Amino acid sequence: MAKRKRLGGPLQDYLGTSEEAAPPPVASAAPIARVAGDASLNAAFEEVSRELSAARSEGRLVQRLSLDRIEAAWLIRDRSHPGTGEDPDFAALLESLRRFGQRTPIEVVDLGQGRYGLISGWRRLTALTRLRDETGEARFDTVLAFLRQPASSEEAYVSMVEENEIRLGLSYYERARIAAKSVEAGVFDTPRAALQALFASASRAKRSKIGSFLTLYEALGDAVRFPQALTERLGLALVRIIEADDSAGSRLRAHLEQSETDTVEAEQSLIAGFIEKESPPAPTASSEVSGPPATAPDGSERSVQKVESVSDTAKEVCPGLYLTEKGGSLRLSGPAIGPAFRARLEAWLRGLAEE
Repeated sequence: MAKRKRLGGPLQDYLGTSEEAAPPPVASAAPIARVAGDASLNAAFEEVSRELSAARSEGRLVQRLSLDRIEAAWLIRDRSHPGTGEDPDFAALLESLRRFGQRTPIEVVDLGQGRYGLISGWRRLTALTRLRDETGEARFDTVLAFLRQPASSEEAYVSMVEENEIRLGLSYYERARIAAKSVEAGVFDTPRAALQALFASASRAKRSKIGSFLTLYEALGDAVRFPQALTERLGLALVRIIEADDSAGSRLRAHLEQSETDTVEAEQSLIAGFIEKESPPAPTASSEVSGPPATAPDGSERSVQKVESVSDTAKEVCPGLYLTEKGGSLRLSGPAIGPAFRARLEAWLRGLAEE
């Protein structure tokens, strides 16, 4: 029998299963399109890099920094203390950070070698440090921060003060303290220059009050342990006493240092007692002059001026303010009365009339 001829050629190749057919060649992209795509990608990358660099240099980029890398004492703080657990505001801050974490970044300046100087956010930094030490949780090891680049130390101090004025507000004593401290540090030449720079957005009347409290700070310094609680009324009453008696300031300072008051209430009571003791006594009573008109040497009658009397029972309704009732009238007197007090009283009385 004749042998069958084996298949070969293209048909055999098509039917064969021992080897897979080679895939068809893929057409390569045109060189111009590939170059254009690479250029577009590079341009987008460079734009993102420039934007990130600008955001970092302009302080718009939030960074996460270790708490240990922040130097809180880089600036003289405008507050004497960031707060304690007994302070309701600070306690609320602690609870907020514990429950929700940090929401508002602090502000720092790059000091080099991995160190950063604190500009604003002392209370947040202190609260985070306290929570880290108490809980040991890793989420409290770092702080969110804006990196600032102040042009001068004056600008850094202004940023610190403005931040606190917006967020919580400083007492007049604290404002006077940072003005005096910045002059001592050589940041500003004079207290006047410090007031105008640090409180440029404040009214002239407000800067004038801060200037009055400068007198008080110069007399008492840091002997006032709770300056955030020293009210405008008590402070201005103390200023009047100190301006009237050069020795009053030193006596009150010694009293504060020796007493070592450890609560706001105790210090306020001590100051109020000093004001009551050092204030001029309330006006004493005198009777109205009555009777027949006096006669002048030439025989003509002359009018007699009535003397307005004040009762002996003048009651001190608050430190430096006395209330006296006579007949159908009330009289306020004492060192606490001034333009600011009168303005508030008039506003309150107008409010009553409108009700």
